[in-house]
Amino acid sequence: MKKTIDPNPAPPNHVRFGACTLGSGHSPRTTLSSGPGKSALVGIIPRKKLWPKIQKELWYHIPVQSAPKNAEKIEYLAFYFPKVFGDEYQYKVVYYAKVLGCEVTKRINLFPDEPAHPRAMGDYFKFSLAEIEKLPSPIPSKKWRRIIHIPTSLEKLLSAEEINDLWDTSPLEEKMYLEMKKREIEAQRQFYVKVGKQFYCLDFGVFCRKGNIDIECDGEKYHILPEAMTKDRQRNNELTSAGWSVLRFLGKEINSDIKGCFTTIEKTINNLGGGKTK
Repeated sequence: MKKTIDPNPAPPNHVRFGACTLGSGHSPRTTLSSGPGKSALVGIIPRKKLWPKIQKELWYHIPVQSAPKNAEKIEYLAFYFPKVFGDEYQYKVVYYAKVLGCEVTKRINLFPDEPAHPRAMGDYFKFSLAEIEKLPSPIPSKKWRRIIHIPTSLEKLLSAEEINDLWDTSPLEEKMYLEMKKREIEAQRQFYVKVGKQFYCLDFGVFCRKGNIDIECDGEKYHILPEAMTKDRQRNNELTSAGWSVLRFLGKEINSDIKGCFTTIEKTINNLGGGKTK
């Protein structure tokens, strides 16, 4: 596939840091270490007509305001297709590409034919891409779910069997997830739940016959702070009022007694009529 040159190069008043160009007046964004291996991000293709444009012009965009904190450092992008793409692609990650560079530009520069868009003058990351390739195997989502961005790695992109295998979050969550797979507990990672007008992102959502379980992995550095404990309590109350059972495990519990954690999890699943297993 032929690569195209960026038709909207950064104007002279832009400054560059790392791999990303920012306009004057912006401050460098905080970035997170991607850890070992090559960092990757799965983004959604929300509109069907957008995919041919991405394939032809070889770029992808994310609003700066809602972009993941490590967006400037990603080395690969992959693409998740929602329902509008039909049976062949819907609810799957099928393609990926190496990121050649990134810059910040206005949305109007990316979509000049949409001047009336409410975010036309908003700042967007524009990722320049190498050739878009098919993954060795499509990565399906077994359950319909809200997906925005999935931080992952190239290694996981090339080996994942389903969407939940992709997430590259905290070591605590990864340890819990691997144990869930070992015990054949079907859980949805980073699952969004709407309660009233509020969305909550669960570390793990487990769906049972008589109710659902939110399983949280709490790192001590944050969750023992008074403000965090207040937010956690409010969150627990909201989810409980909506019918969720909330189980929270501290990092020291997960690291020193993971069997004890799963005794509690499996007992709760059984009390709720049993969950879905692979």
